[in-house]
Order: sequence, then structure tokens, then C-alpha cells
Amino acid sequence: MFGFYIKKAFFDGWDNFIQLILQNIIYIILFLLIIGSVVVFGDNLGLFLPAAIVILFLFSLSMGGSSAVVYNWSDYKSETWRPYTKGVGRNIRHSMVFFLCLMVLLMLFFLVIPFYLSFDNIIGTILGVMMVWLSVFLLLVLPYYFPLMNLLPGDGPFKTLKKCFIIAGDNIGYTILLLLHNLVDIVLTVVTMGLLPGWCGVMLGGQDMMKLLMKKYDWIEENPDKNRKEMDWSEILYEEKETLGPRSFKNMIFPWK
Repeated sequence: MFGFYIKKAFFDGWDNFIQLILQNIIYIILFLLIIGSVVVFGDNLGLFLPAAIVILFLFSLSMGGSSAVVYNWSDYKSETWRPYTKGVGRNIRHSMVFFLCLMVLLMLFFLVIPFYLSFDNIIGTILGVMMVWLSVFLLLVLPYYFPLMNLLPGDGPFKTLKKCFIIAGDNIGYTILLLLHNLVDIVLTVVTMGLLPGWCGVMLGGQDMMKLLMKKYDWIEENPDKNRKEMDWSEILYEEKETLGPRSFKNMIFPWK
């Protein structure tokens, strides 16, 4: 499953190369707005904080739109901008809860953890370490949030978030693989100045991982009497492999042929 995931994530992005870059420009603009806010309002927290909060809220709304786009790409559909505009409005409740999660993470990093560590005693250290681990777990869980929303659209945002914790805890190995994949994507994004694979590429990797994991849970539901050790990923992923098909250098350059 590991090898197929890497292959699928790469080719889903490659097959939508131009659209991926155009989507990433949205996040480059938002990043530049944050940098601009630091430059303009850096010495005035009263102005910088509201500006940063507004930009992060726009970032969360945009992720609601991009989540619909990468869901299409993961499902081998190429439509981009109509799903994006519809997704922004349709997924607004999930985007708002994601925004709250971002606020919690930032408060943990910049307020709560430094506050506990400033105690300069064993109690403060223990509480600070606990908050660090809470932050790490949130960072591991949140990449599943929008992908799971796409696959289980009937769930409310808090129910989706709860299931993300369950899935991350039940799939530690795959969660670590997703983390490593995201870290590689982020490094490449820095090198390419946000263009490739970019933030949208990171989201696509999360959508592909969640799609494959849901096939695992479908198998478990269809085979309640079997042990998980009996799972055969080659059988579970047969249709996905057939749809993705064999790939060559020619396929990469001319995916429509």
C-alpha cells in the first residue's frame, strides 16, 4: 500500500500539473499577505493580530474549496474551478472548525507552552511537554480532516474531527507515512517558492491517503468475521490500480494518450 500511495499521490498531481500550480497561487498570495502584515504591522500587535486572524480565516475558507478540487483529482476527475467555488460555500462549517483548530494550535505554540515552561519547575515542564504532545497529535490528525469530510459528507464538522482522531490512532504507521510525505512536499514547496507541489499538493496527498484507508474500512465492514491480518492490499486496491493504470515516461508527458 505504501508504494501505491506514493505513486498515486505523484501522478494525481502530475495529471493536473497546470491546475495544481494555479491553485497554489492562491496560497502563495495568502502567504505574501501574512508576510506583508508582519512588515507593515509587526510592531503593532493591535493591528497585526486582527490582520493575521482574517488572513488565516481566508486560508481556512480556501481550503474548503481546494478540498473539493483535490477530491476530484483523487477520483481521477480533472474539473477544478467550479468545484473550488462551490466547495468554499458548501464546506464553510468545516472550514470554520478548521480555523478554530488553527487558533488552538497557535495559542498552544505561542502562549500556552511558553507560559508553562516559564514556571521553571517540574510541574511547568510536565504541563509544557503535555501541551507539546497535544500540538503534535493535532498536527498529525488535521491532515485527515478535509479528506474525511469529502468521503463522509453527511457528518458535521465536529463529528468529522472526532473520527480523524480515531483514524489517526488506528493507523499510526500510515499517519507517520503521511507526515513524512507532507514534510517532503513542504521542503519541495519551499524550494519551488510555493508552486510545486505547494499547499494544494499537500492536501492532495492527504486526500489520497484517506481514500485508501477508507477502502480498508470498507473491507473490514464487508468481512466482519476475518482478522485484519488477513487483509490483502493488492486485492483491496485492485480497482484503484486498474484505474491509475501502468505509467511510463510517455504517460507523464502525454497523460491523455
